Amino acid sequence: ASTTSTSSSSPPSHLHMSTPSNNLPKMSTAIPFLARPKYLDGTLAGDVGFDPLGFASNPDQLGQFREAEVKHARLAMLAAAGWPLSELFDKKIA
Repeated sequence: ASTTSTSSSSPPSHLHMSTPSNNLPKMSTAIPFLARPKYLDGTLAGDVGFDPLGFASNPDQLGQFREAEVKHARLAMLAAAGWPLSELFDKKIA
């Protein structure tokens, strides 16, 4: 039996975003009429230049907000699972 192998062992380009890209658009992909923020340089996953209020004014703030977003997302996932479970186990609050 023959096996087929792919010639490329690197991940797809939309998943690999570890270095800043020099060919990023000048305008935000998310909001095309706004300029792309300086510190959103394509190194983060899902970076489409969305920062209309200017929260990413420096790399430290960007890191803090990114960390807060991950923590809030994890809490929201726990709440999404916990709410229905609490209603299953305590019929009085349902």
